[in-house]
Amino acid sequence: MRPWTGPAVPALPVRAPELSLYDTATGAVRPTTGSSLYVCGITPYDATHLGHANTYIAFDLLVRAWINAGHEVTYAQNVTDVDDPLLERALKVGADWTELAQRETALYRLDMEALRVIAPTSFIGAVESIPIVLDMIARLEANGATYRVDDDIYFSTAADEAFGSESGLDRDTMLKLFGERGGDPDRAGKRDPLDPLLWRAHVPGEPGWDSPYGLGRPGWHIECAAIAEKYLGESFSVQGGGADLVFPHHEMSASHAHVLGDGFASHYAHAGLVGYDGEKMSKSRGNLVFINSLRHSEIDPSAIRLALLRHHYRETWEWFDNDLWDAVDTVQQWRHATSHDATAPSDAVVTAVLAAMADDLNAPAAVVAIQEWVEATLRGDTSQPGGGEAIKLVADAALGLVL
Repeated sequence: MRPWTGPAVPALPVRAPELSLYDTATGAVRPTTGSSLYVCGITPYDATHLGHANTYIAFDLLVRAWINAGHEVTYAQNVTDVDDPLLERALKVGADWTELAQRETALYRLDMEALRVIAPTSFIGAVESIPIVLDMIARLEANGATYRVDDDIYFSTAADEAFGSESGLDRDTMLKLFGERGGDPDRAGKRDPLDPLLWRAHVPGEPGWDSPYGLGRPGWHIECAAIAEKYLGESFSVQGGGADLVFPHHEMSASHAHVLGDGFASHYAHAGLVGYDGEKMSKSRGNLVFINSLRHSEIDPSAIRLALLRHHYRETWEWFDNDLWDAVDTVQQWRHATSHDATAPSDAVVTAVLAAMADDLNAPAAVVAIQEWVEATLRGDTSQPGGGEAIKLVADAALGLVL
């Protein structure tokens, strides 16, 4: 699958500190090892909303922090281009599911380009990953970690002694979330209510692919486990996604890999969820703010980014429309300040921005550092000729903002 065209990250005259990142599995901020990243991508049945943007900009900041520290980044992202929500939406609106997936994926690419999100090295669809999914299922079967319920193939979580170590949740919470987030804890015949599907037997009217397990399609968690292993190796630096993926998705994906002896991710990083009108922003509730709607309203994408960057990536928060209009004004103010021939000193600001981003991607602190420089410049501090160019450079390289 073709990724979007990402922006070039300008080279800085100084090297950023090494990145330390909060790890969900250990509950601690600790240094990252290496620079390989897997981020769970979209299920393309509707347009990209601000909740999506918050997640993908968070991991864009991570990629930028690694690049600014001098690392070459390997980055894989999937697209779940066959799954229940997509098939349900296609049926509801009378569309061909493949055409719906292609259309929404194309729109996602445009949104990511507009928001200046760095493109993944590998952008892989679930459909094209079916051969590697089947290979992983076969290896799990050889390890005694699979079983049948009717014509469906399930993964036995009991095969992984480390199951639960990524999320750290108790069993009752796991069962609740599994039922809410696509699992089937009440399915008769399962060895454990938490066991997830690896291969779903064909349902009339739905797509299916031939396999050694019969006509069907892959489960969700095995898709990401197989893609991550194929494109990043048995062990990689960071598994990323929204906070709602901690369980079951990331727990299950890691568990599949563990049974095969893979280290999987060294870090598990999760972006907070964005609310609107008092509820989590979600397609089921219909309380969405779409990126393409903002773009078509001629909203500056840097203002959208800035509105999101004012919240720490791990924070769960609520969007208010005034946030955007304030960000529009702030971007204009920053551009005015950086256009001055002489400005407040910039060296300490560059250092502060890079240090903030290396400290668990603390974008709000970086934004404050630039804002204080802007205010000093506009108050009349013109002690450094050309200081605005340094601020433009670090705002682009570290935060993805065009000033």
